[in-house]
Amino acid sequence: MAPVPAKFIFFPIIFFLLNSLSLSKAELQADYYDQTCPQLEKIIADTVLNASRHDPKVPARILRMFFHDCFIRGCDASILLDSTPTNKAEKDGPPNISVRSFYVIDDAKAKLEKACPHTVSCADIIAIAARDVVTMSGGPYWKVLKGRKDGKVSKASDTSNLPAPFFNVSQLIQSFAKRGLGVKDMVTLSGGHTLGFSHCSSFVARLRNFSSVHDIDPRMNTEFAVGLRKQCPKPNNNGDAGQFLDSTASVFDNDYFRQLLAGKGVFSSDQSLVDDSRTRWIVEAFARDQSLFFKEFATSMLKLGNARGSGDGEVRLKCRFKN
Repeated sequence: MAPVPAKFIFFPIIFFLLNSLSLSKAELQADYYDQTCPQLEKIIADTVLNASRHDPKVPARILRMFFHDCFIRGCDASILLDSTPTNKAEKDGPPNISVRSFYVIDDAKAKLEKACPHTVSCADIIAIAARDVVTMSGGPYWKVLKGRKDGKVSKASDTSNLPAPFFNVSQLIQSFAKRGLGVKDMVTLSGGHTLGFSHCSSFVARLRNFSSVHDIDPRMNTEFAVGLRKQCPKPNNNGDAGQFLDSTASVFDNDYFRQLLAGKGVFSSDQSLVDDSRTRWIVEAFARDQSLFFKEFATSMLKLGNARGSGDGEVRLKCRFKN
């Protein structure tokens, strides 16, 4: 066999090395700030804990903030950018109006800018804060991988891509698959609703005139539905009225899954997890074994946290504005 010219060997090696280098730069690392901002974790944990003591809704809002951020453009803190006269940002899109608690991330960022200027991205702060609210509420702990950059684009119209509370299982599977997440990840991360609260508008359609045959969604526990109707009267002039998504709303546990099996899922999308053979077995497994749910939740949160934004990122000096 004739020898292969050196130039044909050299080029693939160079290409492989360059490609490997670009991939390694993009990898997230647990120890990313160990040298540049060693006090990072404590500053964020103290900030989140203090905010949660003053407002018990903070944990649910921070966890939802992480989900809604990562689902749009990858985990790039685009949910934190303020709207401008020429652009309506994600935080002002309909699904995000009730997220709130953005001030917690702003507070942590301000403290970090004093401790280690222009070092920690807002995207990493959200990811760490989401882990912290889970852990301090009784849920699992995991080492958050870090090194994300903050995005420069945020559009309210993109929030239409978030999974809706009326989705069926097939729609949920498709939505999560676009983010590289499987069926088990979808059911597992839905368990984040154990800290959740919903306003009436997201589930009231299940309580009255549900169909030509049923006044109330027949999948719903009747006594539970009657209670929800009292919470959400018609007409309802209380914009803050609603319902916690499980019976232990301040504790991160597996009660959410037990509630689904009892027909007490608040969202139609949540209750649908019990009705489909692709997902019911996972709901049943988590309802039986809380430690299994905790283990899978940590794994799925790490997978969701790997959803990357565009390569044109930065470390914002203030989370609400591009540099």
